[in-house]
Amino acid sequence: MSFSQRLQEVRDGFDRPFWVANISELFERLSYYAAFASLARYLHEALDFPTERAANLTGLFGGLVWFLAIFGGAIADRLGFRRALSLAYLLLAGSYFLLGSLGAPWLAPVRNAVPLVALVTVVLMLPAIGIALVKPCVVGTTARASKENVRSIGYSIYYTLVNIGGALGPFVASWVHRHMSVENVFRVSALSVGLMFFAVLFFFREPTRSQETKTASLAETLSNFGRVLAHPKFMLFLLIFSGYWIVYWQEFITLPIYVHDYISPTADTERMLTTGPIIVIALTVAISVLTQKISPFRAVILGTLVSMLGFGILALHSSVGAAYATLAVIALGELIQQPRYYDYISRLAPAGQQGTYMGFAFLPLGIGSFVAGRLGGKLLHHFGEVRHQPQHFWYAITAIGLVTTLLLWIYDRVLKPGEATGG
Repeated sequence: MSFSQRLQEVRDGFDRPFWVANISELFERLSYYAAFASLARYLHEALDFPTERAANLTGLFGGLVWFLAIFGGAIADRLGFRRALSLAYLLLAGSYFLLGSLGAPWLAPVRNAVPLVALVTVVLMLPAIGIALVKPCVVGTTARASKENVRSIGYSIYYTLVNIGGALGPFVASWVHRHMSVENVFRVSALSVGLMFFAVLFFFREPTRSQETKTASLAETLSNFGRVLAHPKFMLFLLIFSGYWIVYWQEFITLPIYVHDYISPTADTERMLTTGPIIVIALTVAISVLTQKISPFRAVILGTLVSMLGFGILALHSSVGAAYATLAVIALGELIQQPRYYDYISRLAPAGQQGTYMGFAFLPLGIGSFVAGRLGGKLLHHFGEVRHQPQHFWYAITAIGLVTTLLLWIYDRVLKPGEATGG
């Protein structure tokens, strides 16, 4: 097939809902990562939360996103994609606006009536509900609004736009924070997803159902959750691998606070967080080719080791340059392990349960974020504010990462992870 024929096939292969949903996902990711890049410092500096509390709340924000995504598909299927996407973007716009307005005078009566930590906790929960609805709608639309011969290209477009949004988010946050204020980062996020509400309302049409497997009901999702819990090998793997994300999420939760408080108060931490997504976009294909002959689980171990050693750079040399180097090495490790992680889970699952297992592949991200906020905050407070040895914080974080790598290696040797999980 000639290039022109292939290009025409791509042009004809996607219905309008595909483009509307995927472009809206780019703006949703931009909004999310802009907010996430600024959140820890916003809570710590603008709202005067101590380090420990700011980190804990930031971890809560990230953890809820990944945990609720497990159930979002069932809800979206009941509502229909158009209604679910509209509701999600409206909810996201309102919640990001509220998040950026927590210190505003017009919210003073609410702040006086409710403890600030309780108010912030509730507001941080709202975006997670919206994002949990967006993801299954966009992935489902990609399946329904793509012809079979170009569906794989459709998913490639989806992942590319997600990564572009992930790279643009911290960049936008950096510009807004420098030229306006940190509160306006969240208002720009609100504007971004608010525009997507109108885009869905005016341009998105419910895609025709194809022959794909129907999304599980909420009751079935809970039942599947119970089945996964009943397979100890798989649960053990998820718990061990959560250690990777406990360490990884420190780049969003504690690294911005650490750089600002202990390295340079003028450092642009939002722009710093564009490092990883840019490397992911640039090197995905190259790393995939270089690691294709490594078995899936060995690639997971290698990628985990590389990322975890990245945090050791800051332990050895505390500087802005070292922070950039840390983020670059973490991204390389992520590129090595992340695609193979999903490959491994698909192989680990018992026959007939691949879909269920893949649905719970995101659990370590959620568990990791919940724990990362609480643990990272405690450790940074201990080493920075109590012992006045902030650099030792990164030794502790690196140690957690290396223990995780060791446990994965032991798991590989002892439990034969290439076999189907048994009870």
